[in-house]
Amino acid sequence: MTDINSLDLQAQEIIRQAAQNALEKMDARYQVDTKTNYTDLVTTIDRENEQLINKRLREIDPASKILSEEGFGDKGIRSLAGHVWIVDPIDGTMNFVKQHNNFAVMLALYVDGQPVLGYIMDVINHRLYHGRAGHGVFVNDQRLSTPRDLGLQESLVAMNRGLVLNGDEAIRKVAQTAIGLRMYGSAGIEMIGVITGQLGAYISHLKPWDLAAGRMLAEELGLIVKSIDGGSINVLSSNLVLVATSQVSRDIRQIIN
Repeated sequence: MTDINSLDLQAQEIIRQAAQNALEKMDARYQVDTKTNYTDLVTTIDRENEQLINKRLREIDPASKILSEEGFGDKGIRSLAGHVWIVDPIDGTMNFVKQHNNFAVMLALYVDGQPVLGYIMDVINHRLYHGRAGHGVFVNDQRLSTPRDLGLQESLVAMNRGLVLNGDEAIRKVAQTAIGLRMYGSAGIEMIGVITGQLGAYISHLKPWDLAAGRMLAEELGLIVKSIDGGSINVLSSNLVLVATSQVSRDIRQIIN
């Protein structure tokens, strides 16, 4: 079996290379297309980054499977048995196109269903948040501590637009109870907010590539990653996910239930 420490170091190189590619191409001409609707964008840079990442993953871990957002990975993955890499080549594509800010590259390795390696690259700020199960979480070379276990009334909470505008009464109550509401438009940037203690919680419908890396980092720091009603999550499907401190999680469950 491929050595996890070696995979970790090589994966850090791969995600930094993808981030640099996005930075270099950001001000150039590129094609922007829509996927499910006009707010769901994909660019030629997303596709290029995904192909770059997947090619390198095939080289360093040839027996693995790859689940990636734009479809260049393996098809029909229904199991996390063995090594499964989960790739988001640009998370926050709308921000990449419209703001040139607040976007990330994300990568995670699950081994037999368990999160083992996780990476969120805050591209503009050149900060790589990375971790290995049992070995802590780092931003570049600095180790992160578990955020303070504050309650909902003391915490900022991030949600996506759909939940804020169309969520049920309980979700709106959560937003009203928090000390403030934030919306960054990138799961990676919002996950960073929770693992660094800037946010007490992040609630959103997340696909595997939105969730996989942030889940690994959050759980390594002792944070809660569950469905909004407190149940376990399936990283291979779309979930309404809560990432939070323990106390915020308890406060939210009291409101939801």
